Amino acid sequence: MTGTDVTSRVVQEDGTLSDYWVPARNAESEQMVVNMGPQHPATHGVLRVTVKTDGEVVLDCEPMIGNLHRCKEKIAENLQYGQFMPYTDRLDYLAAINNEEVYARAVEKLCGIEIPERIKYIRTIVAALGRVSSHIFSIGVYGLDIGAFTPFLYCYRERERANSLFEKLTGGRMLYHYYRVGGVARDLSDEWIQDCLEFLDIVEDKSKEYNALTTWNKVFKERTMGIGILSREKALAYGITGPAIRASGIDFDVRRDDPYGIYDRFDWKVPVSRGEHGTVGDCWNRHWIRAQELQESIGICRQAIDKLPPHDPKLTPKSIYQPYINPNVPRMLRGPKNAEVYVRGENPRGELAFYIVSDGKNMPYRCKIRGPAFSNIQVLAEISRGYLIADLVAIIGSIDIVLGEVDR
Repeated sequence: MTGTDVTSRVVQEDGTLSDYWVPARNAESEQMVVNMGPQHPATHGVLRVTVKTDGEVVLDCEPMIGNLHRCKEKIAENLQYGQFMPYTDRLDYLAAINNEEVYARAVEKLCGIEIPERIKYIRTIVAALGRVSSHIFSIGVYGLDIGAFTPFLYCYRERERANSLFEKLTGGRMLYHYYRVGGVARDLSDEWIQDCLEFLDIVEDKSKEYNALTTWNKVFKERTMGIGILSREKALAYGITGPAIRASGIDFDVRRDDPYGIYDRFDWKVPVSRGEHGTVGDCWNRHWIRAQELQESIGICRQAIDKLPPHDPKLTPKSIYQPYINPNVPRMLRGPKNAEVYVRGENPRGELAFYIVSDGKNMPYRCKIRGPAFSNIQVLAEISRGYLIADLVAIIGSIDIVLGEVDR
């Protein structure tokens, strides 16, 4: 190649060949395959990406997963229903409280367990708080991926405040084991609620700083706008969910479109990219959706606190060691014979789901976990070809994966 643009050919899904653009070179092409990760800070964990390059241009890439596989599904099949709850924290460990919610609802649906009103509101509050905490961290780390260290420090400051709130409620700063089948570990105190409201005020105020440092920053926009474009058709074909699919212009949120919990009682909206800012489906829009969802989650949390029903004397534990749950839940929980459920929920990274098959014992016969990060990472090669290696870092960060959920 001697200074003129060229095209390379790629095989499409239907077997046909199509061209994609490769920038001009003033020297002969030197294609090679290099490893990015698994010990690389920009791969967000122990992810290895094999990258076929021509100089600085990415011709193709493939995510190589499995370095963190921990047999979660097989573990679930060898533990009692309630005993698996702490293991769900280790899936998406940046949004552990949200994983617990989906698993608890799956077991409750399987066993026909009703949830008291106050507990429904408590669950909504802590789930929204978990979403706030997760998006704060994602925004900060994405700034770090782009090369800006300051946003990470600013966001981590609020993330630590969120961790302190969870620690005060659950005893853990990252892994909580707060949900129980039929309820939660303990009730919310008035002091904790006040601390939570103060935290939400702080995050809402500091969001202006986050956006100044990332969203509307000139360098950040140049590094993310028009990069890693995920079309509406590809998003649907790959089963993408969460902020990534809403950034591609698809208006879908499990909380609204397959309703669960009490989200229909609150005033909130689903942020969707409509082309208001640059190209729909690019890295910038995936970041922008998370920044918007941060504000929506703050609103949901406040509304749930405002409408929180009074304490229910029937649920009051006899000691601090007893959980705050429906008193009709048996101590030894058994699922019905020949029964199965599929329950999904909207997590910060997309649709998390549990498929549980019961044979009448006190543990699942089969448990299958649908992790959103696992599904979303599959599209990496599709949206990376033709960009620079530096852009690949921005693309991986925009997908917002957590390897604990990818490998399970």
